[in-house]
Amino acid sequence: MFDMMSIMNKVKEAQGKIKEAQSKLVHLKAEGESGAGMVKVIVNGSRKVVAIQVDDSLVTPADKDMMADLIVAATNKAMDEIDIKIKEEMKAATDGMMPNIPGMDFGNMF
Repeated sequence: MFDMMSIMNKVKEAQGKIKEAQSKLVHLKAEGESGAGMVKVIVNGSRKVVAIQVDDSLVTPADKDMMADLIVAATNKAMDEIDIKIKEEMKAATDGMMPNIPGMDFGNMF
């Protein structure tokens, strides 16, 4: 039989750790690049773009469409990278807090 108070205390403790970890996510940064480094995008743990760097050689009217495509590609790579870092941070914050139930993946909760 489960000890309901113990479970509730663990849930409250996990919630506190999750909130603490989420407040730290804004300090995470991830970079994505495309075009062999000609375009770089940096995002933070709040999934916001904080910087875009474009090589000077791309800034011509004729290259406008290519530059836009490279920015999109670099942004998507940075977003993928920050998702990985967010998941790692949240997993570390809740390590040992959530029950290990076969078939249940709590990692996708964040």
